[in-house]
Amino acid sequence: MQTRFIQANGLRFHIAEAGNQTDPLVVLLHGFPEFHYGWRKQIDVLAAAGYYVVAPDQRGYNLSDKPASIMDYDLDHLAKDVVEIILALGHDTAIVIGHDWGAAVAWWTAMFHPASVRKLGILNVPHLAVMMQTLKRNPLQMLKSWYIVFFQLPWLPEWSVRIFDYWFSKQALIRSSAAGTFTPAELQRYRDAWAQPNAFRSMLNWYRATSRSLVRDRDVHVQAPTLIIWGEQDLFLHPQMARDSLAYCDKARLEMLPEASHWVQHEAADDVNRLLLEFLAT
Repeated sequence: MQTRFIQANGLRFHIAEAGNQTDPLVVLLHGFPEFHYGWRKQIDVLAAAGYYVVAPDQRGYNLSDKPASIMDYDLDHLAKDVVEIILALGHDTAIVIGHDWGAAVAWWTAMFHPASVRKLGILNVPHLAVMMQTLKRNPLQMLKSWYIVFFQLPWLPEWSVRIFDYWFSKQALIRSSAAGTFTPAELQRYRDAWAQPNAFRSMLNWYRATSRSLVRDRDVHVQAPTLIIWGEQDLFLHPQMARDSLAYCDKARLEMLPEASHWVQHEAADDVNRLLLEFLAT
């Protein structure tokens, strides 16, 4: 795996990449509060199987550019980033795989830029129509998503995280994952990424922008073949949403991993890699 910078959609993106650039392109989209490092257990495995694998630090994260406006982080901008990154890498289309917020961006890209997505891989985030319906109807899911409301406050969330040297963020990863999932050295890598100038504010702006813009009708079916992988021990999202998401896909398969948490690609890397490789080969 190597890293470099590319220009796409008017921004400079820091990317990790492995494999031959002429091979089929796989774009891995990380979630909150990670960066490309969250795919470290998948990048080389997929590249060794014959794919050109690219994991960008998405806008606002780590070493990529960080626009100042909240609405620079709505899903339309984030999906356009994916489309333009694919083109900047010399491809017209890609296999797009996302986890957490990266999965939300992957869903959006597949829905509104279908020509750019050959196949879609989703880890532990439902189709956005399912997410919105569940938030409205299921009080338990609203409780699980309490932090989204807190993140809407101006300046206070990022200030409280920084003043305690990102202790809260580290604890959120540790307490929502299986013991030993994130080592002290790995948590230091995350802390260094969070501490990049304006990074944590930009990361929270993803939540702020989406809460302001998710008003359109999102009952849009995904045309690309889709694989949903879901760790059932997810503390943030109810597993029924994974099953309900199948109804919004023209051709989809769901794989539940009973022992894994929200951080499924870390805790069950071998299973996730096997499922992804099987999906990509078919």
